[in-house]
Amino acid sequence: MSQQKGLIYSFVAKGTVVLAEHTPYSGNFSTIAVQCLQKLPKNSSKYTYSCDAHTFNFLVENNGFVFLVVADESTGRSVPFVFLERVKEDFKKRYEASINNNDADDDEDDDFFADRFSIAYILDREFGGERIELLVDKTENLQFQADSFQRQGRQLRRKMWIQSLQMKLMVGGAVLSFILIVWVVACGGFKCSS
Repeated sequence: MSQQKGLIYSFVAKGTVVLAEHTPYSGNFSTIAVQCLQKLPKNSSKYTYSCDAHTFNFLVENNGFVFLVVADESTGRSVPFVFLERVKEDFKKRYEASINNNDADDDEDDDFFADRFSIAYILDREFGGERIELLVDKTENLQFQADSFQRQGRQLRRKMWIQSLQMKLMVGGAVLSFILIVWVVACGGFKCSS
């Protein structure tokens, strides 16, 4: 049985330029991650690619910063995105002055990411990836049910509106038919004198 690696590789980029990266493992994660980075949709704030039992999880900021973590597929989606949110917050705090000047200190990259990887490991151990995944699944299920309820509500409103319109048209047709019949009977045919 293979050992689960959890979070494998992470970087912070500005546009398509990687500013800081870290991995405790060997592999071609950085190459694939940069290829995925270049193909990211512009309108996406969170995005996940799957490749060879790994997920490439991206968090894209409006200011052009992109945060990535490559995770073992069994880790799920919640832990990587919790990790990315934490990386984003810590990166902004730590490099706030550098962000405005577009320079980052490469000497601090390894320490920065090593701390974050430790936090992600603790999150996974303390809160249990399975329990977090269960909460995420329940949340997604509730969202799906809410969307389904909303869609059914719209369909029901349309159906009721169409039935109401049909009823009005039938009543209007009946009234016009009644008036036409009364007029035909009163006039004794179509030759009615004024």
